[in-house]
Amino acid sequence: MTRIDVSHAGSLPRTPELIAANGARSFAEDGLTLERTPEFDGLLTEAVADLVRRQRDLGITIIGDGEYGKAMSSSLDYGAWWTYVFQRVSGLEITGEDIFSEPVQRSAPGDVRLTSFPDRRDWVRFRDAYQDPEHPLFESTPATAFPATTGELRYTGHEALAGDIANLQAGLREAGGGQGFLTALSPGSAARIADRHYGDEEAHIWAWAEVLREEYRAITDAGLIVQIDDPSLAENFDQINPEPSIEDYLAFTRIRVEALNHAIRDLPEELVRLHLCWGSWHGPHTTDVAFGDIAPLVLEVNAGSYSFEAANARHEHEWRIWEQLELPAGKRIAPGVVGHATNVVEHPELVADRVERFARLVGPERVIASTDCGLGGRIHPSIAAAKLESLGQGARLAEQRLGAAVSIV
Repeated sequence: MTRIDVSHAGSLPRTPELIAANGARSFAEDGLTLERTPEFDGLLTEAVADLVRRQRDLGITIIGDGEYGKAMSSSLDYGAWWTYVFQRVSGLEITGEDIFSEPVQRSAPGDVRLTSFPDRRDWVRFRDAYQDPEHPLFESTPATAFPATTGELRYTGHEALAGDIANLQAGLREAGGGQGFLTALSPGSAARIADRHYGDEEAHIWAWAEVLREEYRAITDAGLIVQIDDPSLAENFDQINPEPSIEDYLAFTRIRVEALNHAIRDLPEELVRLHLCWGSWHGPHTTDVAFGDIAPLVLEVNAGSYSFEAANARHEHEWRIWEQLELPAGKRIAPGVVGHATNVVEHPELVADRVERFARLVGPERVIASTDCGLGGRIHPSIAAAKLESLGQGARLAEQRLGAAVSIV
């Protein structure tokens, strides 16, 4: 019987104790770096070990640390996937400017530049909903203030990263072994902050590629999978106003793909997983770029596997692109078959149906059952656990179905 691996997109709900301990820490004078204390580090090690055990019990086979070691808001279990990196890189400074402030309009076709958050096309279309305080569609407290690049970027997060690696490895050993993964930010997503040093968008992106390569290499050198989070590949489309042509958008995005490939050069492909999404906030998402429009370019990233949203109501239908799109030899896909944007817990039968769709198109051994995006900060911890349990059960059910089909043939 072909085994269906099971994983998730990274962030998982943190314990109340961990959130409280994080909130008790202080920022350094730069306003970006949180102090490390023996008490917090000890609690973090224990929390990761417990999380690894719980994932194993729920049927997860490619296990993460839940992003527990990454900086988070003191009051909201959310935001670490991006802002953590500001505490691990020098050359950044809080200047008071906000990347989400002034809207930027394209001046001509081909002039593709990011606009601001309030000017997103989905937010403009549903302005009354997004601005309704009783029904917030986007609510996030960043883990740290958004800085600008004001000097040469250098990686300084070696101690924090070593702690993340050690905690996950220790948890895996205690749980009896297995494959683990850690998340890391992509160059294209990191470079969305304001640049006041390099003076050129492409140079800024490539500088981030050199910096983040240190993080990727350390994770893979430890024998862990690095999941590179790059929502910018898809999410940027909604932040460009007016809407660009697909051709212009692909040209705009190709720079980010090339920089990422530069950053992961010579790393073992089987230890590199790319995760993309459409921003994943709880909103209409009517202006998302179609996955089929960007998927061929996404597959040019030299990763061993590709994680993407496939369970939510806006993108589930796009499983059909794999009827025409050929997955390169030796690659795997990790489609989301459980969603993060609803409190409804998917039935294992539905999870199995979703897994089977992909397995019959690309082969069961090339499918990793996963979540659309991170569950931490988006749904209640008990619901997140139930979703992961259903994910594991659905994958096992799909294995049985696919095994029976092979036997009949």
